[in-house]
Amino acid sequence: MTVLNLKPIHKNRTLRANVAEQLKEAIISGALPPGTKLVESQLSALLGVSRGPLREAIRQLVDQGLVESIAYTGTYVASITVQAIQELYSFRTELEQFAFKLVWEKRADSFYNELDLQQKKLTKAIKDNDHSAAIFEELELHNIVYKYCGHALLQDTWQRLRGRLHLYFTLHQNAHNRAGPKINAHDLYVELAKGDDLNAMLNHVSDHMQQGYKKVELLVSDIESAN
Repeated sequence: MTVLNLKPIHKNRTLRANVAEQLKEAIISGALPPGTKLVESQLSALLGVSRGPLREAIRQLVDQGLVESIAYTGTYVASITVQAIQELYSFRTELEQFAFKLVWEKRADSFYNELDLQQKKLTKAIKDNDHSAAIFEELELHNIVYKYCGHALLQDTWQRLRGRLHLYFTLHQNAHNRAGPKINAHDLYVELAKGDDLNAMLNHVSDHMQQGYKKVELLVSDIESAN
Protein backbone atom coordinates (compact mmCIF):
# COMPACT_ATOMS: atom_id res chain seq x y z
CA MET A 1 0.00 0.00 0.00
CA THR A 2 1.33 3.45 -0.95
CA VAL A 3 2.38 5.72 1.93
CA LEU A 4 -0.11 8.57 2.12
CA ASN A 5 0.69 12.15 3.09
CA LEU A 6 -2.17 12.75 5.48
CA LYS A 7 -3.59 16.17 6.28
CA PRO A 8 -4.84 17.23 9.72
CA ILE A 9 -8.33 16.08 10.71
CA HIS A 10 -10.98 18.78 10.32
CA LYS A 11 -12.91 18.98 13.57
CA ASN A 12 -16.02 20.32 11.82
CA ARG A 13 -16.27 17.17 9.68
CA THR A 14 -17.45 13.71 10.62
CA LEU A 15 -14.85 10.96 10.82
CA ARG A 16 -16.30 9.39 7.69
CA ALA A 17 -16.00 12.70 5.83
CA ASN A 18 -12.39 13.12 6.95
CA VAL A 19 -11.46 9.61 5.84
CA ALA A 20 -13.24 10.09 2.49
CA GLU A 21 -11.39 13.36 1.92
CA GLN A 22 -8.03 11.75 2.72
CA LEU A 23 -8.67 8.90 0.30
CA LYS A 24 -10.03 11.22 -2.39
CA GLU A 25 -6.94 13.42 -2.25
CA ALA A 26 -4.70 10.34 -2.42
CA ILE A 27 -6.55 9.15 -5.53
CA ILE A 28 -6.55 12.53 -7.26
CA SER A 29 -2.87 13.15 -6.47
CA GLY A 30 -1.90 9.73 -7.82
CA ALA A 31 -0.68 8.42 -4.45
CA LEU A 32 -3.33 5.72 -4.94
CA PRO A 33 -3.13 5.06 -8.69
CA PRO A 34 -5.98 3.64 -10.81
CA GLY A 35 -6.43 -0.08 -10.25
CA THR A 36 -5.03 -0.06 -6.70
CA LYS A 37 -6.86 -2.54 -4.47
CA LEU A 38 -8.12 -0.93 -1.26
CA VAL A 39 -7.31 -3.35 1.54
CA GLU A 40 -9.36 -2.43 4.60
CA SER A 41 -6.91 -3.78 7.18
CA GLN A 42 -4.03 -1.78 5.69
CA LEU A 43 -6.01 1.42 5.25
CA SER A 44 -7.51 1.16 8.71
CA ALA A 45 -4.06 0.93 10.28
CA LEU A 46 -2.63 3.64 8.04
CA LEU A 47 -5.41 6.12 8.74
CA GLY A 48 -5.79 5.18 12.39
CA VAL A 49 -9.54 4.55 12.17
CA SER A 50 -11.82 1.57 12.67
CA ARG A 51 -13.27 -0.26 9.69
CA GLY A 52 -16.76 1.18 10.23
CA PRO A 53 -16.05 4.79 9.14
CA LEU A 54 -13.55 3.50 6.59
CA ARG A 55 -16.22 1.40 4.88
CA GLU A 56 -18.64 4.34 4.92
CA ALA A 57 -15.97 6.54 3.33
CA ILE A 58 -15.23 3.96 0.65
CA ARG A 59 -18.96 3.66 -0.14
CA GLN A 60 -19.05 7.44 -0.57
CA LEU A 61 -16.17 7.28 -3.04
CA VAL A 62 -17.88 4.43 -4.89
CA ASP A 63 -20.92 6.68 -5.19
CA GLN A 64 -18.69 9.45 -6.59
CA GLY A 65 -17.13 7.12 -9.13
CA LEU A 66 -13.59 7.33 -7.75
CA VAL A 67 -13.68 3.77 -6.41
CA GLU A 68 -15.31 0.69 -7.94
CA SER A 69 -16.55 -2.37 -6.12
CA ILE A 70 -16.11 -5.68 -7.96
CA ALA A 71 -18.18 -8.58 -6.68
CA TYR A 72 -16.20 -11.37 -4.99
CA THR A 73 -12.97 -9.48 -5.68
CA GLY A 74 -12.85 -6.28 -3.64
CA THR A 75 -12.76 -2.52 -4.06
CA TYR A 76 -10.32 -0.74 -6.33
CA VAL A 77 -9.41 2.79 -7.33
CA ALA A 78 -11.43 3.33 -10.49
CA SER A 79 -9.64 2.93 -13.78
CA ILE A 80 -9.28 5.95 -16.05
CA THR A 81 -10.36 5.07 -19.57
CA VAL A 82 -11.08 6.99 -22.74
CA GLN A 83 -14.68 5.81 -22.55
CA ALA A 84 -15.00 7.13 -18.98
CA ILE A 85 -13.62 10.54 -20.03
CA GLN A 86 -15.98 10.65 -23.02
CA GLU A 87 -19.00 9.78 -20.89
CA LEU A 88 -18.07 12.33 -18.24
CA TYR A 89 -17.59 15.03 -20.85
CA SER A 90 -20.88 14.40 -22.66
CA PHE A 91 -22.92 14.03 -19.46
CA ARG A 92 -21.43 17.13 -17.87
CA THR A 93 -22.18 19.18 -21.00
CA GLU A 94 -25.84 18.19 -20.86
CA LEU A 95 -26.04 18.92 -17.12
CA GLU A 96 -24.53 22.38 -17.37
CA GLN A 97 -26.67 23.36 -20.34
CA PHE A 98 -29.76 22.22 -18.42
CA ALA A 99 -28.64 24.23 -15.38
CA PHE A 100 -28.33 27.39 -17.47
CA LYS A 101 -31.77 26.85 -18.97
CA LEU A 102 -33.20 26.64 -15.47
CA VAL A 103 -31.32 29.60 -14.02
CA TRP A 104 -31.64 32.01 -16.95
CA GLU A 105 -34.81 33.81 -15.87
CA LYS A 106 -33.82 33.63 -12.17
CA ARG A 107 -30.52 35.49 -12.48
CA ALA A 108 -30.07 38.47 -10.21
CA ASP A 109 -27.29 40.64 -8.81
CA SER A 110 -26.24 37.93 -6.35
CA PHE A 111 -25.64 35.52 -9.25
CA TYR A 112 -23.67 38.08 -11.27
CA ASN A 113 -21.63 39.23 -8.28
CA GLU A 114 -20.72 35.68 -7.33
CA LEU A 115 -19.53 34.96 -10.87
CA ASP A 116 -17.26 38.02 -10.77
CA LEU A 117 -15.91 37.18 -7.32
CA GLN A 118 -15.23 33.56 -8.21
CA GLN A 119 -13.48 34.51 -11.43
CA LYS A 120 -11.16 36.77 -9.39
CA LYS A 121 -10.41 33.89 -7.00
CA LEU A 122 -9.62 31.58 -9.91
CA THR A 123 -7.40 34.19 -11.55
CA LYS A 124 -5.47 34.69 -8.30
CA ALA A 125 -4.92 30.95 -7.86
CA ILE A 126 -3.58 30.68 -11.43
CA LYS A 127 -1.28 33.67 -10.98
CA ASP A 128 -0.04 32.20 -7.69
CA ASN A 129 0.71 28.97 -9.54
CA ASP A 130 -1.31 27.13 -6.88
CA HIS A 131 -2.23 23.83 -8.52
CA SER A 132 -4.76 22.62 -5.92
CA ALA A 133 -6.42 26.00 -5.47
CA ALA A 134 -6.78 26.51 -9.23
CA ILE A 135 -8.67 23.24 -9.59
CA PHE A 136 -10.89 24.00 -6.59
CA GLU A 137 -11.70 27.54 -7.74
CA GLU A 138 -12.46 26.39 -11.29
CA LEU A 139 -14.93 23.84 -9.95
CA GLU A 140 -16.42 26.52 -7.69
CA LEU A 141 -16.93 28.80 -10.70
CA HIS A 142 -18.88 26.10 -12.52
CA ASN A 143 -20.73 25.31 -9.29
CA ILE A 144 -22.47 28.71 -9.31
CA VAL A 145 -25.00 27.88 -12.02
CA TYR A 146 -26.01 24.71 -10.17
CA LYS A 147 -26.22 26.59 -6.88
CA TYR A 148 -28.76 29.05 -8.30
CA CYS A 149 -30.72 26.75 -10.63
CA GLY A 150 -33.23 25.66 -7.97
CA HIS A 151 -33.17 21.97 -8.93
CA ALA A 152 -32.19 19.73 -6.01
CA LEU A 153 -31.64 16.55 -8.03
CA LEU A 154 -29.46 18.37 -10.54
CA GLN A 155 -27.43 19.91 -7.72
CA ASP A 156 -26.97 16.49 -6.12
CA THR A 157 -25.88 14.94 -9.43
CA TRP A 158 -23.33 17.73 -9.95
CA GLN A 159 -21.89 17.20 -6.47
CA ARG A 160 -21.53 13.49 -7.16
CA LEU A 161 -19.54 14.28 -10.30
CA ARG A 162 -17.14 16.74 -8.67
CA GLY A 163 -14.67 14.09 -7.50
CA ARG A 164 -14.31 12.66 -10.97
CA LEU A 165 -14.13 16.16 -12.45
CA HIS A 166 -11.35 17.02 -10.02
CA LEU A 167 -9.45 14.04 -11.35
CA TYR A 168 -10.25 15.12 -14.93
CA PHE A 169 -8.99 18.65 -14.25
CA THR A 170 -5.78 17.22 -12.81
CA LEU A 171 -5.28 15.22 -15.99
CA HIS A 172 -6.06 18.33 -18.03
CA GLN A 173 -3.39 20.30 -16.21
CA ASN A 174 -0.87 17.48 -16.56
CA ALA A 175 -1.62 17.23 -20.26
CA HIS A 176 -0.91 20.94 -20.68
CA ASN A 177 1.99 20.93 -18.22
CA ARG A 178 0.67 23.89 -16.26
CA ALA A 179 -0.81 24.57 -12.83
CA GLY A 180 -4.23 25.69 -14.04
CA PRO A 181 -6.30 26.92 -16.99
CA LYS A 182 -5.15 29.92 -19.00
CA ILE A 183 -5.82 33.24 -17.30
CA ASN A 184 -8.51 34.21 -19.81
CA ALA A 185 -9.99 30.72 -20.27
CA HIS A 186 -13.24 31.62 -18.48
CA ASP A 187 -13.67 35.24 -19.58
CA LEU A 188 -16.22 34.45 -22.28
CA TYR A 189 -17.98 31.91 -20.05
CA VAL A 190 -18.57 34.56 -17.37
CA GLU A 191 -19.45 37.24 -19.92
CA LEU A 192 -22.11 35.08 -21.58
CA ALA A 193 -23.44 33.83 -18.23
CA LYS A 194 -24.16 37.48 -17.39
CA GLY A 195 -25.47 38.29 -20.87
CA ASP A 196 -28.81 38.14 -22.66
CA ASP A 197 -28.31 35.36 -25.22
CA LEU A 198 -29.15 31.95 -23.77
CA ASN A 199 -28.39 30.11 -27.02
CA ALA A 200 -24.93 31.67 -27.14
CA MET A 201 -24.36 30.49 -23.57
CA LEU A 202 -25.49 26.95 -24.36
CA ASN A 203 -23.26 26.79 -27.43
CA HIS A 204 -20.32 28.08 -25.44
CA VAL A 205 -20.84 25.45 -22.72
CA SER A 206 -20.39 22.79 -25.38
CA ASP A 207 -17.33 24.52 -26.83
CA HIS A 208 -15.87 25.24 -23.39
CA MET A 209 -16.04 21.59 -22.36
CA GLN A 210 -13.99 20.62 -25.41
CA GLN A 211 -11.09 22.95 -24.60
CA GLY A 212 -8.11 20.70 -24.15
CA TYR A 213 -10.30 17.60 -24.24
CA LYS A 214 -8.47 15.91 -27.13
CA LYS A 215 -5.14 16.32 -25.39
CA VAL A 216 -6.49 14.67 -22.26
CA GLU A 217 -8.00 11.89 -24.36
CA LEU A 218 -4.59 11.23 -25.90
CA LEU A 219 -3.01 11.21 -22.44
CA VAL A 220 -5.54 8.65 -21.20
CA SER A 221 -5.01 6.58 -24.36
CA ASP A 222 -1.31 6.47 -23.57
CA ILE A 223 -2.07 5.37 -19.99
CA GLU A 224 -4.36 2.60 -21.24
CA SER A 225 -1.75 1.43 -23.75
CA ALA A 226 0.95 1.34 -21.08
CA ASN A 227 -1.25 -0.86 -18.91
